Amino acid sequence: MPAIVETEEHKALRSAVAALGRRHGRAYDREALWSEAAKLGYLGVNLPEEYGGGGGGIAELSLVLEELGAAGCPLLMMVVSPAICGTVIARFGTEDQKRRWLPGLADGTRTMAFGITEPDAGSNSHRITTTARREEATGDWLLTGRKVFISGVDIADATLIVGRTADARTGSLKPCLFIVPRETEGFRRRQIDMELDAAEKQFELTLDEVRLPADALVGDEDAGLLQLFAGLNPERVMTAAFAIGMGRHALARAVEYARERTVWKAPIGAHQAIAHPLAQAHIDLELARLMMQKAAGLYDAGDDAGAGEAANMAKYAAGEACVRAVDQAVHTLGGNGLTREFGLASLITAARVSRIAPVSREMILNYVSHQTLGLPKSY
Repeated sequence: MPAIVETEEHKALRSAVAALGRRHGRAYDREALWSEAAKLGYLGVNLPEEYGGGGGGIAELSLVLEELGAAGCPLLMMVVSPAICGTVIARFGTEDQKRRWLPGLADGTRTMAFGITEPDAGSNSHRITTTARREEATGDWLLTGRKVFISGVDIADATLIVGRTADARTGSLKPCLFIVPRETEGFRRRQIDMELDAAEKQFELTLDEVRLPADALVGDEDAGLLQLFAGLNPERVMTAAFAIGMGRHALARAVEYARERTVWKAPIGAHQAIAHPLAQAHIDLELARLMMQKAAGLYDAGDDAGAGEAANMAKYAAGEACVRAVDQAVHTLGGNGLTREFGLASLITAARVSRIAPVSREMILNYVSHQTLGLPKSY
């Protein structure tokens, strides 16, 4: 079992990232913060040193995202570019793919999106219909399909697309991952109109016989789910970090307000009706962080199975804690909680994302009920 107590190096990193977050604050410019975080080595802290990274793991990267979120300036693409795509390429990519992509992902000069969700294949990845077939004459791959709710495609240099290829022996379809550069012919995107206040936009993607060279395939064609979940477990850990940071930010604003706002003779924070729900929110966030740290530690130690269970639990706990913290923060401020001045109202919608994406809380409960508790499946 990895240690949960943070090292001195982790504490120093947390302090440094928190200082960076405070300099940018809630009204941050995404590009400016991304650039500065990259120059300081924070974006690639989990990537191998030989390719320009910091040589750390998901534990360090999740810490960075949590602290930026706590300062009110989370970088959503950290979940995708270094955590999912960078991890998959570092673990399974060819030497050429590592040299071509990892240094840029580490220093922030290149960004990669991740495309798995489809209109008819959300939580059930076995229903993915985006297919890839190899052209015998050239060895090229041809991809056809659709993806939805894919973040940051407009600012990403490429998208790591999850497709399916036919097993030569059984004919059954198995997942494979392909690097698709943004301007590839036949690769089209349409922005989805979201009622969500976020710097990163959401897109629907269409792949119409997209031709890719043989070396666009990441890893082994037969590795299947192993490679896919190598990216999905860090995604869940990083989503937990995103949620915990957001919850901490909302809670801090509420605590500050409760200390200063006086209605009768004492600040409202002196009243248990205000104080106790805020204390409960703090406890929930701390418990979620412990599970997130456990999940990151297991993943970094190479325990993919243990990390899968813990990462799902961490994402569930963090999403629930975040929603409750934001709700209580807004309620503590009353009418002020809905003003632009205090910046909490927009978090009401954002907090829901941590319950919904990248996997719903109901699917996590399904996972725990049949994978952990051994109960029969309902599907």
